[in-house]
Order: sequence, then C-alpha cells, then structure tokens
Amino acid sequence: MSLEMFSEGVPKNTLKKINGIIVINKPPNLTSHDIVYKVKKIVNEKVGHTGTLDPMATGVLPLLIGKGTLCSKYLINHDKTYEVKLKLGIKTTTADIEGDVIEKRSIPKDAEKKETVEKILKSFLGKQKQIPPIYSAIKVKGKKLYEYARKGKKIELEPRNIEIYEIQLLKIDEKENIIEFNVKCSKGTYIRSLCEDIAVRLGTIGHMCGLNRIQVGQFSIENSITIEELEKEFNLNSKSFGKKIITIENIFRENKSISLNDRKLQLFLNGVKITQNYEDGVYKIYNKGTFIGIGIIKENLLKRDIII
Repeated sequence: MSLEMFSEGVPKNTLKKINGIIVINKPPNLTSHDIVYKVKKIVNEKVGHTGTLDPMATGVLPLLIGKGTLCSKYLINHDKTYEVKLKLGIKTTTADIEGDVIEKRSIPKDAEKKETVEKILKSFLGKQKQIPPIYSAIKVKGKKLYEYARKGKKIELEPRNIEIYEIQLLKIDEKENIIEFNVKCSKGTYIRSLCEDIAVRLGTIGHMCGLNRIQVGQFSIENSITIEELEKEFNLNSKSFGKKIITIENIFRENKSISLNDRKLQLFLNGVKITQNYEDGVYKIYNKGTFIGIGIIKENLLKRDIII
C-alpha cells in the first residue's frame, strides 16, 4: 500500500469527522481493547477493530475510526502474515509463553537441522483441519473456550478448516531451541496450535514464544504507526496525522464505481433503492466527482450502505 492511499490531511477543527482506518503497530503486553481505548482517547471518536491480537503479540492492528467502523463487515475475512518464534521441548497450558509449563521433553538430534525443519514446515502447506487451543475465544454452548479451561473443565474441540498459503524458515537458534519462520494463512488459523503441531512432527513438543503480525489483508507493518507516534502527531501536527488515515474511498479502491446525478443521489441518500443495470456487488458511489460512500447492488437494485 503506497502513501498516496492516505488522505491529504485533516484540519484540526474537523478532526472529530475522521472516517477511515489507521494501522497501529501494537506493542506487547497490551490487549487489543487496551489499544482501542487509548486511540479513542486520543482522537475523541468512535473506534473499533477488525480482529484481536493476543496480549503478547505485536504488529499490525487495523483500527476503524468514525464511520470507518461501518466497514468492519468487509474486513473480517482477510488473510494474515506472521513472523513466529517456536520454542521446542516445552509445552505450556496456553500453547504460548503466558501459560504454565506442563511438560518438558527432549529434542531429537536432527529436529533442528535446516533440511528437517524446512521439510516439516512445507508439510503444512495447503488446506487442512486444525484443532484450536483450549485457551481461545471460540464459543461452545454459549461460553468461550478459555472459560472452560480456567475452570479445569474438559470439552471436546471440533477441528476447523484453515489454509496455509506460504511458510518459510527464517532462523534456527539451536542454543535456545527456537525456530523462527514466516507464515501466511487464512482467517481462523491459530498460530499457537500450528506451533504445537510443528513441534510434534519434529518429534517433540513446543510452544509459541513470539508472534509479530506483519500483514492483514491490504494493511501492512510498513504503513503502521505506534501509539506514541499517533499521540505526538495528533497533538502537534494534525495534517501529518491525517496522512496516516486510510480513507473509506481507498479501502474500496479495487471496487467499481457508479456516478449518480443529483436526482438519483437524493433518492440514494434517502434510502430509496435505485435501478442500476450492473452486476451484484459493492460499489463506490460518486456525484460530480465527489465520493459519497458505498452502495450495494443486488438484482439490479442499488441501495445505500455507507455514507460519509
């Protein structure tokens, strides 16, 4: 994503009208809800997210601001890319470093050889079933799995369909028994479970000891901003801050557009469905070259969805 995709800046007296997305580079030891709260206090606007990161994890956390929150339904199925650290020989209750150690096991001599690790990693490519970790927010019978786990209750976990698109070895630290790799995967993939499964195929056990998300759909770490940078730029240079906002128009940059005349625009804004002979889909709506918002066409009828 290039910087041209960002807005041209927002005058200070209109900052409350910010509508779009800002990509936060999340630090460790904070929840996604912590970040949402901090950003909300900075911008004094409604803020939401498209999916959480574990407290220990770092990296890309797209936040929706203002009417950008209405875009959430379009942004929840993105593929994701992570930098991962897997520590071999130790299993924890949560499958990551935040859990208690429940087992230690020796590591086969060839488990940390480059050829062996690369072969095992490649064996995970493609569509597959994955059992999620018990310490997760998936709901079963109205309760989140971690609620059962905290009470020591056992529950049968159903495997979920996932897909690993790319997986690449980055580094092997034989002294610390840590394997670092990149993985691009589908929505719903649990990297903690992936780490445990990789360790098993290497003939041992393991847990995730590091996680950095570097890409979520079109949002990358290169275009992110830290909370500290956001607070500084918002307070000292509103125009600079505005350039960090990805506008709703640019979120849908790949979608086709429809230009409405004044009469049809008024009907559209009033919620009236307008006949348009286009394929079903989501469209950018314009009037005299000005971006109005997002509309949906179904069975040749255009209805409004997001109005900025």
